[in-house]
Amino acid sequence: MVGILATLKIKEGAGAAFEAVANQLVEKVNSNEEGVIYYDLYKQDDTTYVFFERYKDEEAKDAHGKTDYFKEIGAQMGAFLTAKPDIKILETV
Repeated sequence: MVGILATLKIKEGAGAAFEAVANQLVEKVNSNEEGVIYYDLYKQDDTTYVFFERYKDEEAKDAHGKTDYFKEIGAQMGAFLTAKPDIKILETV
């Protein structure tokens, strides 16, 4: 299994708008991708959000990034970011 922790820093005051867009992605991923075990969004503070992701295998992880909705919604989320996401890819032990 493959896990991902993706930490996103967003602009001050943009939380509600960011959440509206990001939760569209959460819904699409969880309802359309068989290889996803979970794909959840968490809020650390007003400008820090974390996606917790778990995939059955590397193929499922790679397929996720190639979906049209990931590309489209990811671009929308990019408008809220203050820096590149900090992405950590983890393997189950």
